[in-house]
Order: sequence, then structure tokens, then C-alpha cells
Amino acid sequence: MMKASTVYDVAAHAGVSIATVSRVLRRPADVRASTRERVLASVQFLGYVPSASARGLAARRTGVLGLFFPGIDDEGDSAEVPFVQDMSVEIVVDIPDSGEVRPPNLYFDEVLRGSEREAWRHGFALMVGVGRGTNPAEMVNDIAGRVDGMAVLACSVPDDLLDHVSRRIPVVLIAGPRRGDDYDHVSVSNTEGMRALTEHLIETHRITEPVYLAGPVDSPDDAERYLGFVQALTAAGIDAAGLPVLRGEFSRIRARHLAGEMLAAGGLPRALVCGNDQMALGLLDVFGPAGIRVPEDVIVTGFDGIEAGRLSTPRLTTVHQPMADLGRAAMRAMLSRLQHPDQPPITSRLPVKVLLRESSEGTV
Repeated sequence: MMKASTVYDVAAHAGVSIATVSRVLRRPADVRASTRERVLASVQFLGYVPSASARGLAARRTGVLGLFFPGIDDEGDSAEVPFVQDMSVEIVVDIPDSGEVRPPNLYFDEVLRGSEREAWRHGFALMVGVGRGTNPAEMVNDIAGRVDGMAVLACSVPDDLLDHVSRRIPVVLIAGPRRGDDYDHVSVSNTEGMRALTEHLIETHRITEPVYLAGPVDSPDDAERYLGFVQALTAAGIDAAGLPVLRGEFSRIRARHLAGEMLAAGGLPRALVCGNDQMALGLLDVFGPAGIRVPEDVIVTGFDGIEAGRLSTPRLTTVHQPMADLGRAAMRAMLSRLQHPDQPPITSRLPVKVLLRESSEGTV
């Protein structure tokens, strides 16, 4: 491997100062065209790659933004993948409903996509960390030492750790309400969206005893959505406290188990209102093969608006939230904080849209 070229090598080859090389690479429009072309030709000839760490030291910035999620799938630790050269091809019959349902978590996929796009638009790279296990402190601290700011899912990081990190870099919380803190927050209209959907079920379909499938107990998103569910029931004179709540953990696999338990018990509610689309899709996975008609026998609704709900049979009635825009808003809040450290805390709340489809409306 050849020795890596330095900025001094480029300056000597192009016959300019190292300050001129730096200006060409960072602010090319500020340099005369003939000089700029000569420097860039030297960069190309020498194979010079600017040092990100050196630039960071000079600017006191890393040029990287951070994004931290909790563990986002149902898989345990995978076995080590060996380095092999195997050109064999196996042909298998792909049997549906094999029981091995490991769907991608499309909510995080979309938030990640929006975050990366917005960071890129402003000249930043994005570092992503996924917390696995019970102690995220090591990963969060490690990321915090490598980035200019970090966005985290609300309640995924202990409060004391979040406070510690926020003393060094800006922190943006994604999802959930403000809890007396001074962080920047971005979220969607969870309560309003779920209330509108539940009101539609009550007023249009005369649903009086819907059952709610809830997410994790510590999910701020689910808490807001359940609040909207309760508000709609209360406004209609229905006692929400008397209705069961099933804990689906935002998991398609867990919802499949709950569907099986309901069928084994011999009865279904008239409507199952799910806190996210993955749980609603898990119900559909079981009801269809069991001969349960949706929505004739039971109405099923979700929340998020992931693509799988548009492709399911029947198509899933849901509340669509702008997941990619949520990631973009988090990055914009972070960049604003970097530019204006003393500005008041930012609160951004994005609108949602109720999408009525066949899982509640029948033919649409």
C-alpha cells in the first residue's frame, strides 16, 4: 500500500499554499478558477483524501450527526457468519405462514431515511446506533463523543444519561410529549390522529366496545395514541375503563399470538384498534387463514401508514404519520441548535392523516 498523500504534498505539487488547498476543498467558489482546477488536478493525481479528523479539530466540529434507536427487531444474537466461497444454489418451496415472521421495522427505516437525507443536504454524515441488550449507556456515550449532535427516540435512554450527553452536544428527542425538559422535540399528532380514527369507528360503524392493542408500556407514542382512543370514547359517553387493553408490544409476532388466543377463547370484539400497523398486520396474518372476515366479522385498524399496510389483504385502515419527515425535522432541529445554541427549546409537531381502507370500510 502506497503512503497516503498529505495536504503538504498537494500544495507542493500544485505550487500553492496549504491554505489555498484548504479553501479549494472547503469553499471552491472563493478560489480563482485556474487555481482551483490546478489544485483539483493535483488532488486527483496524488489520490489525496482530506482528513476528516483534521478538519474536525480545526473547525471544532466532526461533520457527523448521530441517531440512536433502541433494539428494533425480534431477533436474538445471530451466529457468526464465516468467510466462505460457496457457489452452490439451493431451490426451496417458499411456504407462506411458516411461523418465521421477522418483518422489518419500517417505522425506523423511514425515520432513518429522512434523517440521512436531511443530514446529507447540509453536508453532514449520519452515524446510527442501535441499542441492544439492557444497557445502552456505553453505545450512547461512544456515539456522543463522535458527533456534533444526537437524536434519540424518547424514553430509549435513561434521563440521567441524556442529561449527561446534553451537556456536551445538542440532543433532540423524537416522539412523545415534553416532560418539563429543555431538549428540542419533534413528534407527530398521535393523540389527534387516533381520536379522529376512533371517532370514525364510533360514528360511522356504531362501534361501542372496541378493544385496544397497545405497544410497550414505556412508549410515549403509544401513550399519546391511547389517550386519543380514550378521548373519543369519553366524548361518545363510553366508559373506556371498562374495555380491555391487550399488550401487543408493537410486535407483529406478539399480535399473532394474541389473535390465536382470542380465537381459542371463542370470541372476537367488533373492532380491534391497534397502536401500530405491525400489530394490525399480525392480526390479519391469523384471521385470514382462520376464515375470519375483515371487516365483516371484525374491524382491524393500525397506526403509522407503512407500505405493508397498503399491500395487505384487506388493505389496512390506518393513521399515516410522515415518518421520513420526522427524521428530517429532527436533523433540522439539531442543525438549528448548532447554529443558535441559545435559542428557546424547539417543539415541532407534524400532522397525520387517517386513511380509510378495506379493513374497516369493506369495498372502498
